[in-house]
Amino acid sequence: MKDQGDSSFASFAERRFHLKENGTDVKTELLAGLTTFATMSYVLAVVPNMLSKSGIDKAGALTALILMVVICSGAMAIYTNRPFCLAPGMSSVAIISNLDSIGMSVETAFGIIFIEGVIFVIISFAGMREIIAKAIPASVKIALSGGIGLWISLIGLKSGGIVVASAKNTLVFGNLHTAKAFMFLIGFLLILIFEARKIKGSMLLSIIIVTLIGIPLQITKLPTSFFNAPGSIFPLIGRLNVMDAMKPEYFPWLLTFFVPDFFGTMGIILGIANQAGWLDQHGDMDGIDKCFKVDSSSTVLGSFFCMPVMTTYLESASGVADGGRTGLTALSTCVLFALMLLFTPLALMVPGVATGPVLTIIGFQMLTSMRAIDYTDVTEFLPAFIAVAMTVLTYNIANGMALSIISYLVMKIAAGKAKTVPAAMYGIGACMLFYMWMIIK
Repeated sequence: MKDQGDSSFASFAERRFHLKENGTDVKTELLAGLTTFATMSYVLAVVPNMLSKSGIDKAGALTALILMVVICSGAMAIYTNRPFCLAPGMSSVAIISNLDSIGMSVETAFGIIFIEGVIFVIISFAGMREIIAKAIPASVKIALSGGIGLWISLIGLKSGGIVVASAKNTLVFGNLHTAKAFMFLIGFLLILIFEARKIKGSMLLSIIIVTLIGIPLQITKLPTSFFNAPGSIFPLIGRLNVMDAMKPEYFPWLLTFFVPDFFGTMGIILGIANQAGWLDQHGDMDGIDKCFKVDSSSTVLGSFFCMPVMTTYLESASGVADGGRTGLTALSTCVLFALMLLFTPLALMVPGVATGPVLTIIGFQMLTSMRAIDYTDVTEFLPAFIAVAMTVLTYNIANGMALSIISYLVMKIAAGKAKTVPAAMYGIGACMLFYMWMIIK
């Protein structure tokens, strides 16, 4: 009977997710989903804690977070058949956590997020996303994968204290004699060995082993209970003031939410797609419009539940690196997040240093995209390098794309190649200039 059940599920999964066509199987997809969950699980602790700084109920925020991850990632899995998962973008979470210093109410902030989401939805469903995406040169889009890769690696290295900021505000080695650094290095070496031996689930195995090693080192905190009742989301529902959010003085904040959401989503999807080998010769991915429709709609839905900008998560790359290729990966991640409504302490056991080596390795792997850039044309490879460098150095994906696009236009015009640039690119360039002016201002 068990074999028949397994066979029935495998048959259903094949029909629904086209596993063989995508070069994968049920076991690989489920393991990849577990890996994605393990690398994303930190949001369960980080997001509610940060939102509580603005007076949002922590328990309710945790419940809302899990529900939004499950609903939005599930929609992505079923509608697009891609292994992308969604959660609140950390840049928007950081803004919401500092509303007191900004002088903005919670209701106004989520009103702005709602408006930003609606604009994103219009762009996605009206086909304008394709115009914008095709206008951006392939070299810039491909380079974003490299920039995001180094950014992910830096996040991973920071989690283990391997790289820290010095007194001179530069990056240097941290204290490598700490328990965290030891755990990170063990995890890093394990992944290298497992990858060299082509062991399936290498990243998940590393996370589990490092988490266990952290128990005697007192880095992994054992929960007093593995069960907890979910908090109520009713106090969070509908806390948005759209009319107040439409005041002119809040326009810069609208742009601050929109640019990272739109261009960050584009960069993340294209970066992971390149890692999975889904990009065509123009640097585009088949079916990307569906991904944008889900992503943009998720932001609108999340705004009604006090969730910052819902966006496709970088950590989806960990599942892809472990072989995940279809929506079954994202769907299995959803199931695990849903279970956390009752077993949240179990997910919170995993320390950040356990997922750090995974992020670092994934980031390094994403640098392979850079080989597709034309290094014989300075107007192509220099803006691409700027995309990589400024994404890492400013710690912001949107900044990297903005500066890359501006430099691309400047160089093409200076080289007498202005007519080779799509007209829409100049409109995008103007938006990027305005975005950078707002940052400088």
